Amino acid sequence: MPAHNNNQDSAISFGPFRLFPKSRLLEKEGEPLHVGGRALDILILLAERPGEVIDKRELVKRIWAEVNVDEGSLRFHVAALRKVLGDTGKSARYVLNVPGRGYCFVAPFVQAPSQVAPAAAEIIPPRSLPAQLAKMVGREEVIEKISNGLTLYRFMTLVGPGGIGKTAVAVTVGHRRSADFDGRVFFVDFGPLRDASHVPTSIAAVLGLTVSAEDPTPAILTFLKTGPSLLIFDSCEHVLDTLAPLVERIVREAPQLRVLATSRESFRSEGERIFRLFPLDCPPERDGLDVAEVLAYPAAQLFVERIAQSSGPFQLSAEEAPLVASICRRLDGIALAIELAAGRVNAYGIAGTASLLDSRFSLQWRGRRTAVPRHQTLAAALDWSYDLLPPAESATLRRLSVFAGPFAPEAAAAVASGDGLSTSATLEAIDSLVTKSLISPSGSRALRYRLLDTTRTYALGKLNELGEARQFARRHAEHFRDFFERAGADTSTPLPEWLGTYGGELDNVRAALDWAFAPDGDTRLGIALTAAAVTLWVRLSLFAECRERSRTALAALGDDGDNDRIRMQLLSALGWSLMYGEGRAREARPILETTLELAESLDDKDFRLRALWGLCIDQFNNGQFGKARGLAERFANAAANSPDSTDLMLGDRLMAVALHYLGDQDDARQRIDRVNASLHVLVEKPKIFPLDLRISTQYFRARILWLQGLADQAQALAAKNIEEGRANGHALTFCSVLGQAACPIAFWSGDFDAAERHGAELLEHTERHGIRLWGLWARAFNAAVVARRGDIATGLPLLREELNRAGDARFLPRFLPLLGELAACFLEADQVDRGLDVIEDVLTRCNDRQERWYLPELLRIKGELMLRSARHSEQAEAHFREAIDIAVEQGARFWELRCATSLARAMIGAGRGAEARALLDNVCGTFTEGSDIADMRMARDLIARSRA
Repeated sequence: MPAHNNNQDSAISFGPFRLFPKSRLLEKEGEPLHVGGRALDILILLAERPGEVIDKRELVKRIWAEVNVDEGSLRFHVAALRKVLGDTGKSARYVLNVPGRGYCFVAPFVQAPSQVAPAAAEIIPPRSLPAQLAKMVGREEVIEKISNGLTLYRFMTLVGPGGIGKTAVAVTVGHRRSADFDGRVFFVDFGPLRDASHVPTSIAAVLGLTVSAEDPTPAILTFLKTGPSLLIFDSCEHVLDTLAPLVERIVREAPQLRVLATSRESFRSEGERIFRLFPLDCPPERDGLDVAEVLAYPAAQLFVERIAQSSGPFQLSAEEAPLVASICRRLDGIALAIELAAGRVNAYGIAGTASLLDSRFSLQWRGRRTAVPRHQTLAAALDWSYDLLPPAESATLRRLSVFAGPFAPEAAAAVASGDGLSTSATLEAIDSLVTKSLISPSGSRALRYRLLDTTRTYALGKLNELGEARQFARRHAEHFRDFFERAGADTSTPLPEWLGTYGGELDNVRAALDWAFAPDGDTRLGIALTAAAVTLWVRLSLFAECRERSRTALAALGDDGDNDRIRMQLLSALGWSLMYGEGRAREARPILETTLELAESLDDKDFRLRALWGLCIDQFNNGQFGKARGLAERFANAAANSPDSTDLMLGDRLMAVALHYLGDQDDARQRIDRVNASLHVLVEKPKIFPLDLRISTQYFRARILWLQGLADQAQALAAKNIEEGRANGHALTFCSVLGQAACPIAFWSGDFDAAERHGAELLEHTERHGIRLWGLWARAFNAAVVARRGDIATGLPLLREELNRAGDARFLPRFLPLLGELAACFLEADQVDRGLDVIEDVLTRCNDRQERWYLPELLRIKGELMLRSARHSEQAEAHFREAIDIAVEQGARFWELRCATSLARAMIGAGRGAEARALLDNVCGTFTEGSDIADMRMARDLIARSRA
């Protein structure tokens, strides 16, 4: 407020500044400055005691009263004050810090005499301001900003949806600033007003004016000119057309006036400053939240406090904390909704209250008896807004209730327009509903909207009441069927951008499918939508959901022979989701074989290749590596006639993987390098491959390079692969990045810090995305790391437990090294016979399945076990030599090095140092990199020992 209008307020002048302590106003050259509340408190206190060093503890006590803060808060606000004053040079001009003591106001100043405003007429202002709540939860910062804002701005509007707490905030601000206006704070509730022509008389009545004239505006202005006043106008949305021009006039003609309004939409008036009130912050959707973490969020604090108020002393338990977090999120942080839900806890408990949230019954829960009618239930609050809408807007709001979660403007127009509403009218209605706080921007980079859950429940009820629900649910499902048919054909967009465009529609797909397969739905539409949405589930790595949705659609499809094409699509999706989601799923193979038969009969190239790919991976998962190679050759032959060059690349990749597991690392390297050399021409994402081809190529290259003895290249490639996989955003791809390359390479290199780090990241990633098979592997791998770091007592039983937990998944190729490590752990625990039993079982598995890539290491471990056994020690060297021969045959120089190291150690123990040195010199001499890996260090140590 301008300085010369402050009643009985002495100005303190220093430099270009004038401080009005009573009005809490700081001016610079006549213009008001924005100063934070605490910083202004500090300045007023220091200026009232000029030249005196005020102790820091006294400042903290005076400024923060009973709140416990440290001196860091004081320093922060003093720094903010100095910034406002421009007092940032080396020598303080206004506020001096006296080290070890406190702060001192050092500016020369002049205290002007009190400036008294003209005496007002003999009018005693009525006490119209409602009582403030005993405690406002989560709104202190907002209240302070608005309170300070009234010093800078003469007309502020607090905008937000019904029930969010606008009135409570405005009332609290009124009480906080009451002394600054000498008690002249007037609260005008327009909620009960039905005739907007009575707006001026309502204001006059609250001001205590008895006006006989038809237009009371002149009398209102005369009163408001007599001194500083704050008018709080509450619930203005339904009288804006009348109130907006009146507010403009009184603000313009009464210079000492401040206006604070609450409304579900802004006035759009001259001089208006809009402050949008957002929902209370809610606990995030995250597993493992404890009580302290939940109660760190204002929404949960309000919920628990209101339970205590209605039911007596209450302490939140660890079991109930996640439920409270869920309730707050589902109520969107809306204060009224949270208060009403908390009032049900005494009757239903927290779990019971949570279960009732989805029902329309929750809209009728009653709150405080003293609340105005429109705030006593959620339904009343929403009725208030809905009844004010013109027909086009109410129809649009109802129709948009079929969306689950955020939606794009294009989707809204496609679903909600028609039946008398054009596309442009629908979009215009949406814009208006946004300004009225009934639709919220979703906050994403692309323009999207959402209905708060309570608003959606209410609007959906209206849609059902008018018999429109089935019509618009069908439109919703049809829109997303067409949308995801286009998405499936979009193979050129990079995955992160693709997911940014399509991934956010998952909830809408789920809602549409739930409706389509319900008794009142449309199963044919549901079947088509299921087939269209497969790409979404695969790219989100939601294989379990894809599996169940595909089964539902296939059951609804029946045996009609006219639907072979869509049956083929759904069977392919089911087979792939079983293969990638469950690993060794027995039903996957017959499903994929049927898919292949249908693809052959329909002459569908894409699905022929999809089926062959799936059958090949199924053979990998079931350990039939010879058959897998045969299917890889069939795939390559089918791809040779494809006009799509990526199909040829996929053929090479599939063959490279088969050769790698069969133990032919040189040919595998040739194939994978050929894929790598062609990646630069890859424009589109392959239609038949669920992982990122660029990234998946590199983790298999890294594995092959490592086994070939090219350790430095493999480690560098794995490190780069991690960064690319993390940035890519595809959950299953990143599991493979960590599990196929990063974890095993770190483990084999002896870098157990990195192995532990990668294993922990993989486990966390699988838990976050629900990828079961890789989660089982990660737990077992982490146990092996514990054992390798020397804690056999912990690591061995944990590894056994995790491998048992894995069940049939142990037969997946990725588990083979962990079974070998189990045998090695038994060796370290001096349980040789148990180790030999394990290694014999694993060797039988490898020979039966032609799973030869790990065979040299298994034979080496068996040799080490035999060396420790009195009965078998003489056979150890034969196993070491066999392992070396197989490693050489496979082109696996890393296994050759490791096996040679074991043999050399045995030789040195037998007094054959010269033989050992010759063996290691020969093997190590062929290595051009990897000098820092553990096996090379061990080899150098043995060479040195052999010379001793």
